[in-house]
Amino acid sequence: MTGVLAVRRLRLSHFRSHQVSDLELDGRPVAVFGANGSGKTNLLEAVSLLSPGRGLRRAAVEEMARAPERIGWKVSAEVETSGEIRQVETASTGSGRQVQIDGKTVAQSDLGRIIKVLWLVPAMDRLWTEGATGRRRFLDRITLSLFPEHAAVSIGYEKALRERNRLLKDGVSDPAWYRALETQMAAFGQKLSKNRNLALECLRRETIAGEFPAIDLHLASREAWSETGLIDLLAEGRRRDRVAGRSLTGPHRDELEAVYVEKSMPAALCSTGEQKAFLISVVLANAQAVTARFGAPPLLLLDEVSAHLDADRRAALYDVICGMGAQAWMTGTERNLFAGLGERAAFLTVFSEAGKSVILAQ
Repeated sequence: MTGVLAVRRLRLSHFRSHQVSDLELDGRPVAVFGANGSGKTNLLEAVSLLSPGRGLRRAAVEEMARAPERIGWKVSAEVETSGEIRQVETASTGSGRQVQIDGKTVAQSDLGRIIKVLWLVPAMDRLWTEGATGRRRFLDRITLSLFPEHAAVSIGYEKALRERNRLLKDGVSDPAWYRALETQMAAFGQKLSKNRNLALECLRRETIAGEFPAIDLHLASREAWSETGLIDLLAEGRRRDRVAGRSLTGPHRDELEAVYVEKSMPAALCSTGEQKAFLISVVLANAQAVTARFGAPPLLLLDEVSAHLDADRRAALYDVICGMGAQAWMTGTERNLFAGLGERAAFLTVFSEAGKSVILAQ
């Protein structure tokens, strides 16, 4: 039997369209429905901020403040995790974002040690057809959900990469300057690559039953970057990189590829509906891997999840979520999209009144 991770109470203050919202929940999946622009996605974004990073929209702190007041915002939650209730709060601080757990100020990365949050939003529907940067970011969030230390590794690699790129743009040729940064890049890069490949192995062990396709995810460049190999490649590429003005070799250039197993077809060449089903397969496999590794399913944020799904796939999705015991937050424009959940979910309707979002339990 798995443990429980669930938001039991959620309070928003001056967050996006929500002037004041206060929800009490019982741990079941949450189906949120209402007209476009009513504030459904804003609610999911608030929950996403209970995890490290910039949330599901990757928005700047100041963008989340409710207009026209712009007085700052706060998201507070009572979260059931590991058999206890933790008090979690994140709020704008003018130029940044503060996080508190049980009344103590902590680093954002500490959120990832007690709360796992995965999401799927409409902007990700283009993941397989757009640039590689989005796919690497997607893979790194998967990796972070399974290996919390991946955050520090990523930050260390990105810092060394930025400093090396600055030398390249400035036309610096002194090998000593490069050697120090390349040693750091190689050490962090080897760990970055190892974590990514371990995460992909975890996903490959998971099987999603029912209507969702089997999908093979892999890094196209190589199985893993070695520390000594990366040091050598960076040193060899300095002249070329100075011409380009940036580092052209390393894990920051990795390409995540996806193949529809049954058809042996790259995801980028599949139909829109198949690509949506692929994404759901990956998110569900990720959720199952988190459950296996940490003993409790993550929070799932599925914005407009019913788009491009027929009734059979919607029903299959709800069965997997409920069978996993995950508190999934799902949005849609109509209640009947969630009819297959029945009594297994809590239902919330969101509407706009006098320029602010109002939430009613159904």
